[in-house]
Amino acid sequence: MRAVAAGSVGNLVEWYEFGVYGYLATVLAERFFTPMGGSPAEGLVRTYVSFALAFFFRPLGAALFGRLGDRIGRRPVLIGVVSLMTAATTLIGVLPTYATAGALAPWLLTFLRVLQGLSAGGEFGGSVALMTEFAPPGRRGLYGAWQSFTVALGLLGGAGVAAATATMLGEAQLVGWGWRLPFLLALPLGLVALWLRVGLEETPEFRERKRAGAGPGGAGVVASAVLLGAGRVMGWSAAGYTFLVVLPSYLQASLHTDLRQALLATVPANVGFAVAILPAGLLSDRVGRRPVMLTGAVLVAGLAVPLFNLLQSEGTSAVAKALATCAAGAVVGLMAGPGPALLSEMFPARVRWTGLGLAYSLANAVFSGCAGLIITEAVRRTGDVDVPAYYAAGACAVSALALLKPTLRKAS
Repeated sequence: MRAVAAGSVGNLVEWYEFGVYGYLATVLAERFFTPMGGSPAEGLVRTYVSFALAFFFRPLGAALFGRLGDRIGRRPVLIGVVSLMTAATTLIGVLPTYATAGALAPWLLTFLRVLQGLSAGGEFGGSVALMTEFAPPGRRGLYGAWQSFTVALGLLGGAGVAAATATMLGEAQLVGWGWRLPFLLALPLGLVALWLRVGLEETPEFRERKRAGAGPGGAGVVASAVLLGAGRVMGWSAAGYTFLVVLPSYLQASLHTDLRQALLATVPANVGFAVAILPAGLLSDRVGRRPVMLTGAVLVAGLAVPLFNLLQSEGTSAVAKALATCAAGAVVGLMAGPGPALLSEMFPARVRWTGLGLAYSLANAVFSGCAGLIITEAVRRTGDVDVPAYYAAGACAVSALALLKPTLRKAS
């Protein structure tokens, strides 16, 4: 179980921070971007540009750290990745704002986001390779699901900490200085992750592969598998960010919900997401990865518009809205549970970290990192408040088609 803890806890730190940035996007827009001129909506768009930029460095991180991890081992590279991630996250909490540093402030924030993007790109592939290679026979789905589960815990922790901070301090103090606290909490979390990874052994599969001296695989096969893998998880990426991260800013900017209520609305979605992940991973060990993920993709494609219509209705009770967002999170969990194992099994061990990391980070760069930017700008320009539903449903429809296509190559 130490391998599960060491492999997944870095993801908790990563997604806690990414969640906090998304949940506090309107506050960061005011502190770092709105003084540059323009309306609050334009400041929010600039904040999401910085958010998206970090995601476009994730494929670079996946290639860089993945190459190292496939050559020298999972353990040493994962130690470096979590150290970089923790440092960058903590430094956001002490950055000067635009009022103090002027135009330098948004550039400093963006630079730290780039460092996080690089580390996050390496984190996913390494942690999934670590956990699935330590998994007993017939349990890769469950072990891989722990990666997604700690992602859910990170998002839930980010939502809970942001909501608690807003509730205890009030909006004025949150905007003034309280926004720093959730970022600073990443430091103790990162130190725990570092401690767990320093004491970890190398995976049995990697040690066996090094003894056998296996050579590199065919580049064409790996590239094709990367594209197919990205297509299979793009719905997970798009729906996950739409329902779990972008929702608070959408509720504030488009439906004029106050900050505290918007943050609280995200908690049941993340609870539903977390609760569904491990059962979905376990189920995939019995019936297969693709059927479970396909069910989730089809449900999102069919139910996204009705869900957002329910959230928009003033006649819908708070309890009904909470149950609806909880169910939406659970449906995303059907894709997130089997997803890590599915990607791991698409690549042989000699290129596993690189291959699955690239597939995941490419999907996330386009469909997660750009989610807030695309949704916010599209709603602003068109006035159509159903844009988030179209975005999630469309991506899941494409994912469903990719999941119907047979895997190109089994892992060896």
